[in-house]
Amino acid sequence: MPTTTAAQKRAQAKWEYDAFMANCPSRRLLDRISDKWVALVLAALGSDGPHQPGADCSGQPRSMRYSELSRRLAGVSQKMLTQTLRALERDGLLTRTVTPTVPVTVTYELTDLGLSLHHVVRGIKVWAEAHMDEVLANREDYDRRTA
Repeated sequence: MPTTTAAQKRAQAKWEYDAFMANCPSRRLLDRISDKWVALVLAALGSDGPHQPGADCSGQPRSMRYSELSRRLAGVSQKMLTQTLRALERDGLLTRTVTPTVPVTVTYELTDLGLSLHHVVRGIKVWAEAHMDEVLANREDYDRRTA
């Protein structure tokens, strides 16, 4: 029986990923990247932050400090933002840089992997903003019919 190297096992597993299978690791990744705070952190670091209606919101990705991210993401708790940033760093989607100043400066920036995901998530965010009126009208119609 031939021995399989770790790299060969990873390559084989890559071909076997199937999010429809209960134990597939891609399910956990899908769960993570479909979280609203993940989408908003990616958008903020990709400079898709708050904008005027109809304005192009695609700026250049940039690094941001924790406090700036916290202000940008209205409604996020300190605990949730911290958990989200740690999870994204663990997955290799962003980097955390600590600069030894007084006080210490910590910045977050998208990695190349995070930037590639940002492009996908940005499309979903733009779609949601563009179709929100239609979705709200459909919800009202549905609620009226089912009441």
